Amino acid sequence: MSIKIARARALLKRFPRQRLLVVGDLMLDHYIHGNVTRISPEAPVPVVHVARERSVPGGASNVASNASALGASAHVAGVVGRDAPGRSLLRLLGKSGASTEAVLKLPHVPTTVKTRVLADRQQVVRVDWERHVTFNDRQLAEFCRRLEAALKKVTAVVVEDYSKGVVQQQVIDTVRKVAGRRGIPVGLDPKDNYELDVRSLTLAKPNRKEAFAHAGLKDTGPAEHPLQDRKLLKVVDTLLEKWQPGMLMVTLGGQGLLLAAPGQAVRHVPTRAREVYDLSGAGDTVITTCMLALAAGAGFEEAAELANYAAGVVVGKLGTATCTREELLAYMRG
Repeated sequence: MSIKIARARALLKRFPRQRLLVVGDLMLDHYIHGNVTRISPEAPVPVVHVARERSVPGGASNVASNASALGASAHVAGVVGRDAPGRSLLRLLGKSGASTEAVLKLPHVPTTVKTRVLADRQQVVRVDWERHVTFNDRQLAEFCRRLEAALKKVTAVVVEDYSKGVVQQQVIDTVRKVAGRRGIPVGLDPKDNYELDVRSLTLAKPNRKEAFAHAGLKDTGPAEHPLQDRKLLKVVDTLLEKWQPGMLMVTLGGQGLLLAAPGQAVRHVPTRAREVYDLSGAGDTVITTCMLALAAGAGFEEAAELANYAAGVVVGKLGTATCTREELLAYMRG
């Protein structure tokens, strides 16, 4: 199927009434832009002459930025350090209109920062500052209390796991309990927390690599067409049984995405990207758009189609980026 523009417009008009909570590992994405004209005499590396710097919300924070860009209200639950990057991230989120009442500031954990040095649109190097988040019992209880309060104010949830320590079983259980009681959809963007019980969520959205890893199978490479990829289809069956989601969405990069649900035939949605500059954050855009569409009344396939178009917009931009409703509709028309 292919969603019609009139239907997409009707769904997008409902986005401003949606309130999305993102739960997960918050990061600050820092970009240093410059140009290269020579190699360093000290080592065989390029010398980057800095022209400008910028910072944007990254990791789970990028889901909140995507929600705000699409016109929805964003709420954020996660952890930052009591440091300058943490203050900068909270300031950027606040500037976009996101609520940070459920963000816990911990003195012993530095805010995760990913610095990318770019020269002429090419990434030269990435430098990461991070440390695994650890909660004591009191801090975990406080975080779950804030999380529960935030869950009572929203219409959809995204659990964005980067395996930095925020997403753990008690957090998942809190989300599942309150969201289940309120009947709001929950989407999971998993990483490598293999021990977590994430059964019965509305949507699970691994990429191909994550899907194979969680299924415990080795990936020997994609087939020409996803629906003829026997190993991928076996992975889909394994994850449907293991996670029991309402819908499983496996993102496949240039091959688009695969949709599966219990008792239904697997469906392939081809990519809508016209040109690709940067894949950073495209998965965040997909799950944000999909969950907002579900909350707005879309069916699973409609939500996936809309999300696929949104991804086509952001991969045409450099760096961690977002997509607006106007850009999405213009892209569909184009």
